[in-house]
Amino acid sequence: MRNIKAIMKRELHGYFSTPVAYVFIVIFLFMTGIFTFYVGSFYERNQADLEPFFNFHPWLYLFLLPAIAMRLWSEERKTGTIELLMTLPVTVADAVVGKFLAAWIFSAIALALTFPIWITVNYLGEPDNAVILSAYIGSLLMAGGFLAIGSCVSALTRSQVIAFVIGAAICFLFVLSGFPMVLNLFQAWAPQALIDVIASFSFLTHFSSISKGVIDLRDLVYFVVLILFWLYATVVVIDIKKGG
Repeated sequence: MRNIKAIMKRELHGYFSTPVAYVFIVIFLFMTGIFTFYVGSFYERNQADLEPFFNFHPWLYLFLLPAIAMRLWSEERKTGTIELLMTLPVTVADAVVGKFLAAWIFSAIALALTFPIWITVNYLGEPDNAVILSAYIGSLLMAGGFLAIGSCVSALTRSQVIAFVIGAAICFLFVLSGFPMVLNLFQAWAPQALIDVIASFSFLTHFSSISKGVIDLRDLVYFVVLILFWLYATVVVIDIKKGG
């Protein structure tokens, strides 16, 4: 645990020692504001909730979080510092978890800075704050899923650009699998059981339930298992690359 904490601190310091972190946060806050108040017609809806705010999170994460994850391992491999990291008294699993937690905490900081929107909706009406809190938790879990996938892809290549493109593409498939338009393509010929399986892989399916205030154990297990699976895959990839 001490090794994980040390790596996490190292990575977090790396984020905020360059302007990249601040630029990301500004872009994230700007985009959430645009999507909430303009694209999502926040005021025109005349409803005291943050549905327009959370509805766009999967699509914002689709582009922004792979941009964070792409540097987790690609940069280490490109600069050769991964060899130095592996010579330290830490396991590959420690390094993977430490880097992931740093990226996740950074994402949580960006998400927490959207609190003025929460304050705004409370000023304008009487929202169900328990539902909003639930949606924040779901959003953070979903962010962890995006980052875990991006971490694995980043370990596969030295190029951050390639890591971003492939990571975003895989995340897009996880989002798209629950999209009604995609599911409708299967309804004409596939059994309902298969459609349910396809939908169960989607971020949208599980996040939608949590964002409505319904915290189902199955949704929580989905995100936890997804994160653990991709982190384990990251460890395997790094071990293979190290062995090669």
